[in-house]
Amino acid sequence: MAMTSLAATSLILGLKQLSKVESLELMAYDRMMQMRGDAPLDERLLIVGINERDIETQRVTPPDQILAGVLRTLQQHHPRVIGLDLHRNAPQPPGWDDLLAQMQAENVVVITKLGDTVENTIPPPPTLPPDQVGFNDLPIDPDGAVRRSLLLGSNQDGVFYSFALRLALRYLADEGIQPQGSAANPEYLQLGESVFVPLEPNAGGYHRIDSGGYQILLDYRRNEAIAPHISLTDVLENRFDPDLVTDRIVLIGTTATSLKDLFFTPYSMGQQDGQKMAGVEIHAQMVSQILDAAQGSRPLFWFWPLWLEIFWMWIWAVGGGTMAWFVRRPLVLGLGSVALLIGVSGIGYGVFLHHGWIPIIAPALTLGLSTGTIIMYRAQQAQQQQKMVMTLLGQSTSPEIAEALWESRDRLLRSGKLPGQRLIATMLFSDIREFSTLAEKLPPEDLLDWLNEYLDEMVGAVKEHRGIVNKFTGDGLLAVFGVPVPRTTPEEIAHDAQQAVRCALAMGDRLAQLNQDWTRRGLANARMRVGIFTGPVVVGSLGGQDRLEYGVIGDSVNTAARLESCLKTRQPGICRILIAHETLEHLHNQFQVESWGDVELKGKELLADVYRVIGPAGGDDSADGDAVP
Repeated sequence: MAMTSLAATSLILGLKQLSKVESLELMAYDRMMQMRGDAPLDERLLIVGINERDIETQRVTPPDQILAGVLRTLQQHHPRVIGLDLHRNAPQPPGWDDLLAQMQAENVVVITKLGDTVENTIPPPPTLPPDQVGFNDLPIDPDGAVRRSLLLGSNQDGVFYSFALRLALRYLADEGIQPQGSAANPEYLQLGESVFVPLEPNAGGYHRIDSGGYQILLDYRRNEAIAPHISLTDVLENRFDPDLVTDRIVLIGTTATSLKDLFFTPYSMGQQDGQKMAGVEIHAQMVSQILDAAQGSRPLFWFWPLWLEIFWMWIWAVGGGTMAWFVRRPLVLGLGSVALLIGVSGIGYGVFLHHGWIPIIAPALTLGLSTGTIIMYRAQQAQQQQKMVMTLLGQSTSPEIAEALWESRDRLLRSGKLPGQRLIATMLFSDIREFSTLAEKLPPEDLLDWLNEYLDEMVGAVKEHRGIVNKFTGDGLLAVFGVPVPRTTPEEIAHDAQQAVRCALAMGDRLAQLNQDWTRRGLANARMRVGIFTGPVVVGSLGGQDRLEYGVIGDSVNTAARLESCLKTRQPGICRILIAHETLEHLHNQFQVESWGDVELKGKELLADVYRVIGPAGGDDSADGDAVP
């Protein structure tokens, strides 16, 4: 089981290394983000969105003159900082000089695009100092969603701050919070008490992501509007509450779907229309997260190291394998598997609520793989054991006995054998009277057919009464009641004895029917003797590796055989059933018997107190002698 758990963990870890699990982990991440619920609007921010109506009024994007007027109007209400999420590297006349003058204000931050090549780079407006410029590039996950925030990036011209980080730092400067290196690692950015630990390629459910630059996991504040919204036209027409601007971070950007500045987010999963979020709103999410972390109101996401993730996966592999090994009932196993999967998800979600992202799909897969492997192994083992058990038994059993044996196979099987086991059982020996004389009158082929008809009926009676036929002795057989599953209570032992007697009576009835059929066919009739004894025996495998059989050994077996063969000339009826007092005491007055007194049995020093079974209690008493109720 330990090896199975290790193998399952190694296999899933290998798949994880090949990025085969990442997409599922990201789906789980998105679902947890959606389940977590939304936080209140961030009242430190305001978004001035350029919507479809603004586009109709101002053409595709507002000209420089309109944008300069917007900045001028906003500045009248003393915003802490204004972020312009619109590229203005070239004039869109009229009003270019006016716009440049408005952008010179110290509290204005504009954007540039780093791009991955020189051709893709979009420079900022001219003459602005570097501390008023931030890049608006967004890291995109393999499935097209934005889940990460790039704080610092670089290109051929050097290292740059992100648009969101520039806005946040200007706001935090007024709060007395300045960026510094962490005491634990000077290369890590620290704002307030929060250390911004950069993402590793394998953080959380990621694997080998491009973690270049300085990235953190973007903790979305809410799905809908993160902050109050007003439109560009609202600003131009002074139709807004000035308190929405005062002392806030104001972000200006496009929200119209026709401008296609839209991105998939964790909230897009499961949306029929593939709901997207405007770029300016994503930058607002980033600003809000930085402010919350710096001011201590919302922690940053944390992750486990790789070794702890591997241990986490292995723990669930062990749990699934252990359950599959010890739980035998399919329903319980199924419910247990579901419970473990819920446990993996529940713990992962609980950690997520505390801003930790740990793998969920990978441990769930190790759990399922380990459980499935153990189940398949046990199924194969069960098939082998079943074959072994049937080989060891080598006789017919009733369905109930077979089922009980199979349910107890682990206890019964040891080292490829059924171990010796002491128990109380009831033995039934049967034999055809004067079989040798009958055999002389029939050709061997006809004798075999005749004998098989007889034995088929006798075996049927044994199986019907939940016994097993241990062996055939030519024209006779040994049936045992109470094996291979031990009987542990007096009631169970008594039930076996009663079943053996009922079986003997049924054998007599079947023989009577056979005789009638044989008479019609001109074949010889038969009479039989039965000996029954209840006592201790040892059961288990007999033989060697090449040949094994299920053996029943003990003096009780010999006594049953001697009861069958004693006083052969005394044969009332076609089926004589003799029992000893050891069996009689378990019958509980359910049968009519007659006492034959103390009888000397061959090979036995002590006399046996012998009784003949006449029939069920309340039946006709047609035998001579004293009946014992």
